[in-house]
Amino acid sequence: MGRETVSSSNVTVTFDGQRCIHSRHCVLDRPDVFVPNVKGAWIHPERATPDEVLELAHNCPSGAIQCQHPDGAAMELPPLVNTVRVRENGPLAFHAELVVAGRPDGLRATLCRCGASQLKPYCDGSHTAAGFTATGEPSTQESNPLPRRNGPLQIDPTTSGPLHVSGPLEVVSGTGRTITRVTNTWLCRCGHSANKPFCDGSHVKAGFVSGD
Repeated sequence: MGRETVSSSNVTVTFDGQRCIHSRHCVLDRPDVFVPNVKGAWIHPERATPDEVLELAHNCPSGAIQCQHPDGAAMELPPLVNTVRVRENGPLAFHAELVVAGRPDGLRATLCRCGASQLKPYCDGSHTAAGFTATGEPSTQESNPLPRRNGPLQIDPTTSGPLHVSGPLEVVSGTGRTITRVTNTWLCRCGHSANKPFCDGSHVKAGFVSGD
């Protein structure tokens, strides 16, 4: 599934099927707006207010759903706190003003941490078929409050290695607990680290090849 853009009189919705990880918030929260299992048109922004559509976008962890004003102006604002949520047996869900591999990339993205995605560095749902298991509740690490908690977050996928993340970031568990606060870190994307979500160098021994 590719990219679709659908407009009503007061909001424009863009859906990127390649980024979708099927969290299903959209079809469960508003099955009248995102209608599942139908042929033809399935996105109906005219059935919701702009604020309601914006809420659906906020609840999409992968950034597959984006919305704009009809004139192209942004509706979604950068968060006050940059976060990455460690999803149980799944990807890393970032919420920040993202710059991925040197390119601006919106405010939300789910990046692969199982090593099996065919769309690296993005998650494509391959963790399910691969049987990837990794806790979403790593141990809390001692850390100090950051002097600044928002702003651009640079994510550089290293060649056949981890994600190098620079900028203010709070690493958060699946239940919302702060694991640590960092401004420079390397996150595992090969699936083999014994210190997930952080890299411990296991990609070398595992022969991980990123292909991106």
